[in-house]
Amino acid sequence: MTGRPGRTGKATKGGSQASAGDLLELVRSGRAVTRGALQQATGLSRATVGQRLDRLFRAGWLREGAGGPVDSPLGGRPSITLEFDDSHAVVLAADLDTRHARAAVLTLTGEILAEHSGTLVVEDGPEAVLGELGRWFAELLTKAGHRAEEVCGIGLAVPGPVDSETGRVVQPPIMPGWDGYDIRGRLSRAFTEHTGAGPVPVLVDNDANLMAYGEQRTGHPECSAFVLVKVSTGIGAGVVVDGSIFRGVDGGAGDIGHIRVGAEALCRCGSYGCLAAVASGGAVARRLAESGVPASSGSDVRDLLASGHPEAAALAREAGRRVGDVLATVVTLLNPGVLMIAGDLAGTPFLTGVRELLYQRALPRSTAHLDVVTSRLGERAGLVGAGALVVEHLYAPERVEERLSALGV
Repeated sequence: MTGRPGRTGKATKGGSQASAGDLLELVRSGRAVTRGALQQATGLSRATVGQRLDRLFRAGWLREGAGGPVDSPLGGRPSITLEFDDSHAVVLAADLDTRHARAAVLTLTGEILAEHSGTLVVEDGPEAVLGELGRWFAELLTKAGHRAEEVCGIGLAVPGPVDSETGRVVQPPIMPGWDGYDIRGRLSRAFTEHTGAGPVPVLVDNDANLMAYGEQRTGHPECSAFVLVKVSTGIGAGVVVDGSIFRGVDGGAGDIGHIRVGAEALCRCGSYGCLAAVASGGAVARRLAESGVPASSGSDVRDLLASGHPEAAALAREAGRRVGDVLATVVTLLNPGVLMIAGDLAGTPFLTGVRELLYQRALPRSTAHLDVVTSRLGERAGLVGAGALVVEHLYAPERVEERLSALGV
């Protein structure tokens, strides 16, 4: 979670315009990790760089690392490198699915310190679900050996479109009772109720977005156009362009599960013929149940696929072909370098089906430099992405200045 892979922002120039936050950004990204390199990148004097670094040291956000190489042919002392100190705080993250959730305590660089998963049904409503997450967080902090006062923020992934400005879900097809609800406020209160600590910032985003963010940053940092498709109870896509999540104007980007594909099946959104109605884990589960195979959700299908169930495999491949047909358009439009398939159906049968139709329907130009892969982080992708979202928000240059002032340094 260190730095901002995929971003090509220029080093700040202009003397006094380079703030302590800008210096921290340069160190975190690896673009300048010595005092001399910071001077060169920003145009600041040695004394000014020292003053601004001193604020970051006093806040506990920077530390000195090992000496770097000696650049001068005349020799001399090696330059002391600077490092982001990830030990001064921790992040809480949770990833909600329709019937299941995961929560974790993470370091500021993305290492999971403690983790819990269990049944949590979104149809029970936000009041109950978010209250339970608050209890999980309190227990996880104890397990990880960290105090609640060390938490700098909470990240939450949800299975619906999110307005990133407000943190509220917008008309979510599979989250009844959540539309427009103040998720940030309730989760912050639940954290306080169960830990006794003061309120902390809460960031909320769509689960596919955060999975894509986590996977791109950890496994494909050089990929400037990255697409992840999550196929579980529903279908959604996350898009990361130049290191940033692409959300559209109000958080609706990537909602490919509701593209019409010409079928007559009724979708949970109320429309007929949506991709999710015929190719999601929920749709495959319904078809299996109709043939006498016990299955009611994408996770049930995942278990059947893991056991080698032939009918589940055949239906998953068929679902993959339907999704691959839609993805041919997605790939043509976005020209990504990586297309990642994730979620309950992300196994060989489904992936085979995707590739069959994708390469058949897309122009060779669109797939010439495309890697079609499966998830590397698996069920932790949403947690890692949610944690990264919090860190990038809190340690952005403009926010660093606000937080340093609040700390009195």
